[in-house]
Amino acid sequence: MTLRSILPAGQQRLPAGASQTDPFTAIRREMERMFDDLSGGWVVPNSTGTSILAPNVNVAETSKGLQIAAELPGVDQKDIEVDLADGILTLKAERHAEKDEQDEKRHYHIVERSYGTLLRRFALPFEADATKVEASLDKGVLHVFVPRQQPAEKQKTKIAIKSNAK
Repeated sequence: MTLRSILPAGQQRLPAGASQTDPFTAIRREMERMFDDLSGGWVVPNSTGTSILAPNVNVAETSKGLQIAAELPGVDQKDIEVDLADGILTLKAERHAEKDEQDEKRHYHIVERSYGTLLRRFALPFEADATKVEASLDKGVLHVFVPRQQPAEKQKTKIAIKSNAK
């Protein structure tokens, strides 16, 4: 049996690194690639029992700096941290949600709680002016602006000329 016989219709080429003689290795690699592609933005459990999510962001680099817009719906401003250290910008937020429903006629009571950490880190592609970083929260979207460090003005130094005449 050749690998081509088990590929989806219309797929003419083999996945990268696949061999004609080992169809199961090729299938495993393709499945791992698909799961990696799908897992972006999924909940990742950590050792504390809470979950970590990567919020959706828009990042734009301009001549003035880096502009980031991160979606943090339902997160209070007091639960958001933004810091810059060693060229890494970190956005971290704690999300706490609780929903309580009751219906005495149907005799049910539901309490749903959701806790999690939203975390995103960015390695800055330039030297940032940490004293001028700005952040604001507007309708569940965190806007962060990281300005570029302005180059120091080059100072002109006049050199005295010595005379070697005797």
